[in-house]
Amino acid sequence: MPFTAPDIGIDLGTANTSLYVSGRGIVVSEPTLVVVERDNHRTVRAVGDEARFLYGRSPEKLMAVSSIRNGQVSDFDMTQLLIRYFLRKAIGISYLGKPRVIVSIPCGMDDVNRKALTEAVRYAGARHVFLIEKPFAGAIGSGLPVYDPVGNMVVDIGAGTTDVAVISLGGLVVSQSVPVGGARMDEALMNYLKRECNIIVGRNTAEKVKMDLATAIPLEEPRSILVRGINQLNTSSGTVQFSSTQANEALKEPCEAILRAIRSVLERTPPELCADIMRGGIHLTGGGSMLFALDQYISEKLEIPVLLARDPADCCILGIGYLTENIQLVTPQDKRADK
Repeated sequence: MPFTAPDIGIDLGTANTSLYVSGRGIVVSEPTLVVVERDNHRTVRAVGDEARFLYGRSPEKLMAVSSIRNGQVSDFDMTQLLIRYFLRKAIGISYLGKPRVIVSIPCGMDDVNRKALTEAVRYAGARHVFLIEKPFAGAIGSGLPVYDPVGNMVVDIGAGTTDVAVISLGGLVVSQSVPVGGARMDEALMNYLKRECNIIVGRNTAEKVKMDLATAIPLEEPRSILVRGINQLNTSSGTVQFSSTQANEALKEPCEAILRAIRSVLERTPPELCADIMRGGIHLTGGGSMLFALDQYISEKLEIPVLLARDPADCCILGIGYLTENIQLVTPQDKRADK
């Protein structure tokens, strides 16, 4: 029987959670969802992929719980349960020694939430817990020289938060986190369809519209698709022709919020590092950055080159994976996370 469990990296997101096991790579990538009984939250019916199939379709006696909201722990018990489930799925229960775990967090997480997350991971079965900011992990995952004396700006757009950071010499020089991401874009589309088209759609439908049609800038040749939902005027099923121009209008507010966060960080960045960013550009990571033409939108507004990472959705977990394989890079500077 193996004695010590391998080191593990966790990208704990609002919508999706990924696990990286040292020596094996990414072994788990599932929704951050738990389905429990409404009357007894201790009775768990589904977790991860199984919970996704029940989301929005479960009977009244069942309830879907998102334990992470805007990058913060919203339900301690469910977070602990979720992480324990994923850890067991990744490495099993045959190890005598508990694993060391690296977990991604949004920029500027306060001490209370840091402590809550650390304790939840420990109770789930970790021996030591190290917390790493998402933009730093995303920068490593996208191949940026984070340990060199060069300024690198990373914008990590997840489901719940957008984290903007300037990185140099292995640390965050300036950073900001705003509660805007893919989930806010979905909500914006849902609200627009309800307000302007009198159609009520669920989050899954809004996400499909975002992926198929939404764009950060108006298209020269607009496209359109049929969107099915509930007609709020007569509560019957309804269908509406929804165009890319309407989708662009709906997403103006979240796109502008992301732009304001980038501007705020640039204004507080030292001039020497700003010059590096002007030359090297802004790097987009995270699943939300795959919104069509978002890189072009930011580049046109700021007049700075903007580059989309090769695998934006996996940059964070790949960066955490690199640190998991080289745990000595994390241990000295983050011992405070073990206290």
